[in-house]
Amino acid sequence: MAHSYNPYPDSKLVELQDTKVSISEKSEQSLKDLAFGSIAGVAGKFVEFPFDTIKVRLQTQPLDHPVFNGPYDCFRKTVRSEGFLSLYNGLSSPLVGAMLENAILFVGYRRAQDMLREFVAVPDVDPTSNQPAPLSIPMLCLSGGISGVFASMVLTPVELVKCKLQVQQLSELYASKAAAAAAATAGGLHGSKAVMPTPKKAALHSGPLSVIRHIYAQHGLRGFYLGHFPTFLREVGGGAAWFGSYEAICRFWLAREQAKVPIGSNKKITQADLTAPYLMTAGAIAGMAYNFILFPADCIKSHMQTMDELRAHQDAPGAARKGFLATGKEIFRSEGIRGLYRGCGITVVRAAPTSAIIFMTYELLTRRFT
Repeated sequence: MAHSYNPYPDSKLVELQDTKVSISEKSEQSLKDLAFGSIAGVAGKFVEFPFDTIKVRLQTQPLDHPVFNGPYDCFRKTVRSEGFLSLYNGLSSPLVGAMLENAILFVGYRRAQDMLREFVAVPDVDPTSNQPAPLSIPMLCLSGGISGVFASMVLTPVELVKCKLQVQQLSELYASKAAAAAAATAGGLHGSKAVMPTPKKAALHSGPLSVIRHIYAQHGLRGFYLGHFPTFLREVGGGAAWFGSYEAICRFWLAREQAKVPIGSNKKITQADLTAPYLMTAGAIAGMAYNFILFPADCIKSHMQTMDELRAHQDAPGAARKGFLATGKEIFRSEGIRGLYRGCGITVVRAAPTSAIIFMTYELLTRRFT
């Protein structure tokens, strides 16, 4: 009787089968992360976007002729002159971006954890809880930073289109204010009433596709990555702070709830036991940490990405674009450290509910469908 050759002992076959199941489970979880992250991103973006419009307008107003005195003044003037829905100008591009960003962040975060578990020889599953084996907070921060690397590749072109749409209607207002200042100066110098020059207007884009066509015609594919370096800094540092602080606060809640378990009980409190208020509190704090940690990089990015619009009322439309350091130095020379944090307050405030909704939505969807 012929015998088939078995190159592996039975134990090895079992190990290989387990590995295949593990890979299948990880692939399934990645698909869920993509779906849940996308849904969470959309929910958060609808809450966040009006605040983001105000932030970008505050960040990108001319350094020599500021139009707004603060967030409320920006909100009031924008709604009065353009209507409330203008706060959602350019929403379609970042809505897609929010889906992609959060999908990439959550998938990248989980895959980075898997990679680090193999690197530090931590088991995939904790046998006591049947949950993913916990990593240290520094390792989780590193995982968040790694996910931010990939998110920055998607966000740079998305935010470039968004920022240009958010500020383009301000070109005429900026031009009028600059022209009025020039006329006043001329009148004072010559002792007579100055004639106000006609403000230079820039053509307005009809929507995201119009911006995309314009960028490609002017700068090619490379043009879509204007401001990538500050976006990279913000996403890597912000991703580390976002996930790291969220996990740290959740562990604080877990320790507190575990302490309430009666002595002698074998019950182990896991993250799945945390209720929505706990998740939202952790998410809110994480969102504020994410936005504050490298806000100057975001401010410089907004300036770089709207430089063409800011020059629309000047006589130097073809001037060379400035890089990251040159733009940062210009802001600092003009306004000091305060200029690098212009719009920070409203950004941190809007980050709290947005991030709370994102994490709560993601966690509850994961529990419901896992």
